[in-house]
Amino acid sequence: MDTAIWKPVALVKDISPDTHTLRVMHEGEAVCLYELDGQVCATQDKCPHGNASLAEGWVEDGTIECPLHQGVFDIATGKPQCPPVTTDLRCYEIRVEEGTVYLRADEA
Repeated sequence: MDTAIWKPVALVKDISPDTHTLRVMHEGEAVCLYELDGQVCATQDKCPHGNASLAEGWVEDGTIECPLHQGVFDIATGKPQCPPVTTDLRCYEIRVEEGTVYLRADEA
């Protein structure tokens, strides 16, 4: 039985069809939601290399490019794909139910 707490953060339809991203707040942290071919993923929004919002970056082939220094991350794993980024993104567990995106709450 899943005892995790799931918090609603957005509707899938609110994720931009142009950028495929949406910046939301979850437990005091900025999170970037991505819509990739019908699947929703979530990572931290702030690039670990600089103070840039990944929701303002470019999505291509399952990756997000930071708008500040052009570092690229794999969205599904958070792994850096090229310099100058070297630190993984935090990825969040999500659920989508009836068009609503839920993020798993941190354990208390």
